[in-house]
Amino acid sequence: MTPEPVVAISAIEHFAYCPRQCALIHCDGVWSDNVHTVRGTRAHRRVDSGRHRTERGKRVLRGIPLWSENLGLTGRADAVEVMGDDIHPVEYKSGTRHGLAADLQLCAQALCLEEMLNVDVPVGSVWYGGPRRRLEVRFTPSLRKQVKNIVAAIRNQLLTGELPVAVNDGRCGECQLFHHCLPGPTTGSRRIERYMSEEVFGCAT
Repeated sequence: MTPEPVVAISAIEHFAYCPRQCALIHCDGVWSDNVHTVRGTRAHRRVDSGRHRTERGKRVLRGIPLWSENLGLTGRADAVEVMGDDIHPVEYKSGTRHGLAADLQLCAQALCLEEMLNVDVPVGSVWYGGPRRRLEVRFTPSLRKQVKNIVAAIRNQLLTGELPVAVNDGRCGECQLFHHCLPGPTTGSRRIERYMSEEVFGCAT
């Protein structure tokens, strides 16, 4: 039986980057483009075309729909390279590496492919357009466990609608939702609440 609600694979990267960003996008439906998202959209034009081809003896399938009944996941792989029995997912990023965010998203794709095709998918790759480098990602037991834990956390966000506290650190300046999130005021919410209670509402007593 598929766990409900179903989680989008793309939400995993958002959650890994910032749980509040994930909640704003996937619970509240908030979105805003910035230079990073526009650059990413442009970089994905070839991938999003869905054109399959053979490259260096490997069949490269693009824009492949993915799902997992066991985990309650759905999404799409940028590319899946097939050579014999070897299945190798590839994720394309326009910028540079940011922690494990892309690795976790790619691992979720591998978990879906394993369930869909009944095969082992031990490794994949992330292509980073900034340095123009392709980095191999091994899907270790630890990485797989992190993915499952994050999926459970995202599902809890979807069920409760809870908006996490803003991190208010170096990530915020690069986030496309900065003006929706307002990390400065929200991280001082207790101070604001106390001011409203004591200085605004308290003056009437």
